[in-house]
Amino acid sequence: MRGEYKVPGGKLVAVDVEVADGRISRAAVSGDFFLEPDDALESIDGALLGMPETATVAQLTQVITSVLSDDVTMVGFSPEAVAVAVRRALGHASRWEDHEFEVVHEGPQSPAMHMALDQVLAEEVGEGHRRPTLRIWEWGAPAVVIGSFQSLRNEVDPEGAERHGITVVRRISGGGAMFIEPGNTITYSLTVPASLVEGLSFERSYAFLDDWVLGALGGLGIDATYVPLNDIASPAGKIAGAAQKRMANGAVLHHVTMAYDIDATKMLEVLRIGREKMSDKGTKSANKRVDPLRSQTGMPRADVIEAFKEHFRSRYRTVEGAVTDDERRRAEALVAEKFATAEWTARVP
Repeated sequence: MRGEYKVPGGKLVAVDVEVADGRISRAAVSGDFFLEPDDALESIDGALLGMPETATVAQLTQVITSVLSDDVTMVGFSPEAVAVAVRRALGHASRWEDHEFEVVHEGPQSPAMHMALDQVLAEEVGEGHRRPTLRIWEWGAPAVVIGSFQSLRNEVDPEGAERHGITVVRRISGGGAMFIEPGNTITYSLTVPASLVEGLSFERSYAFLDDWVLGALGGLGIDATYVPLNDIASPAGKIAGAAQKRMANGAVLHHVTMAYDIDATKMLEVLRIGREKMSDKGTKSANKRVDPLRSQTGMPRADVIEAFKEHFRSRYRTVEGAVTDDERRRAEALVAEKFATAEWTARVP
């Protein structure tokens, strides 16, 4: 059995394994990484022998680390990367190549409807009723989207929101608030089976699922990098923020909001900048912390989105998709019952 893992920003790690009586009886690690001294590879292979086929990434990482001396240098990979590749070889994880993705890009929706569609499509992917899905959002109204656990009063200035006609909604994932204006924002959701990120920590799964869009940005001439835990940035400033939700039925919802253009003055009138952020970054620098794609690419928003879609299609097997009538009906019910209600929006007052 063979497993592969491409380290985000790093190298490819491959592992060929054989199993006998529930334990690894043969292991051969390979890849385009760098490792010194040479014989450290034999130590890594040997460490895996005898490990149970049910071993976790943490257990495999620990046993590999235990046999590496202080003079070993690993470039482009790590013991954890080897462990993830082993888990994939043992059938506990899937690869990008194992899936066919639907690309969904439909017309504008209300902010609450976007929240509901995220939940419904994630549930469908988890149940195996829908392919993994990349959904590009079009916004029907300006909004502030707060994280599942954020305090409404701490994040949003109600007078500022009312003055600028801003709808406030709460999503099902954690993370921070997003300031949205139609035409100034690029948002997408990537919904995948949990098997695709099997064995990855939350932090590593963010980088893993964002890797394709870094490539897309690179194709537009932007030297984009992943900044833990959930930001994408260029030398000019922050480009995007991501949030993630692990669904109970086995799906992972990963969504990203990028600033194509931004009215920073309006944003600061609507969003309350918490004291921690003020002390950490300074309110005067808020206008500089987000550097929109428009200024970095000089391209129309629609062209940037098309470039993203084409890059995704070039990397993975895709089909054109759409929200089904049943999914839409379920999302509309969720809007009425949950996402457009004061109870949900103010679940953390």
